[in-house]
Formats: sequence, structure tokens, C-alpha cells
Amino acid sequence: MPPPLKAASGFDISYRRFSDDDLPFVTELYMSTRREEIAVTGWPAELQEQFLAQQAAAQHDHYAIHFADAEWLIIERDGQPIGRLYLETIPSDLHIIDIALLPGSRGQGIGGAVLKDVLDQARDFGRGVTIHVERNNPARSLYARLGFEMVEEGGVYDLLRALP
Repeated sequence: MPPPLKAASGFDISYRRFSDDDLPFVTELYMSTRREEIAVTGWPAELQEQFLAQQAAAQHDHYAIHFADAEWLIIERDGQPIGRLYLETIPSDLHIIDIALLPGSRGQGIGGAVLKDVLDQARDFGRGVTIHVERNNPARSLYARLGFEMVEEGGVYDLLRALP
């Protein structure tokens, strides 16, 4: 079930289930989150785009295999897709598999509002919320403000959890 629209409703946010028609959108969304990182390689632009598309496909395939029963949601604003939110319910927690917004929708409070709604949903069921976050992800400060704490250090990703 999608998170209740409390905090996110102030941004005209809605959620809908992912469909195969959304694959080009989520591919572009993934690529938008990694372009800066890949740009430093110095590879020709065409090669960078090909690599990012390949990585997006690999991520999608990984999610489809390992999180087939998860809730895959497209975040929309005014009826236009601006992001994704993939959630998995596990016994003690609601796990955020992935949350991402297009560049034009970042830095406006939308991501924080969506996360607050996920936290509210989890608390309604007495669950915590977990997410794996890269160590250099600038959103870590947002997670900390929302009550997420590190529970497990990983290689590139740390596991964060907010308690109900």
C-alpha cells in the first residue's frame, strides 16, 4: 500500500504502481543520479550514456529478481513522473529499496515529505524504516534529521534505521 499522503500532499504528490511502460522513465531517472559520478571518468559522452543505461538495466533486473514482491511506486507531481519509491515490508521494518527524484525535483523538500509519509506509515504498523545509503550521499543529513541512525556499516552502503 502506498504511504499516506500527509506531508507530500503539500507538493501535489501522488503515487501509482510501476508498469513496464515506466521503464524508460526509471532508466533516465537512474542515469540522472549517476551522471556526475561517471563524468569524471573522461569517457566520451556517448560511452557514458551507454554505460549508465547498462547499469540502469542491471539494477532493474536485480530489483526484479530480489524484490519481486516489493511495492514499486512512481512518484508523480501534477500527474507527471518525478521519481520512484520502491518499498519492501519485512517482519520488523518497512525497507526502502530505492528512492530517487529527477534533478528538477530535488532540493525542494519533496524527498523529505515522501520520507516523512513512509515513516508515518511504518509507525502506524509499529515498524521501523530501513534504507541502505551510500557513504557519500548528500541526503544522509536529511536521513539524520528524520531520525535515521546507522545500524550497520557496509562497503559502499551503510544500513540506516529509524525506529517507530
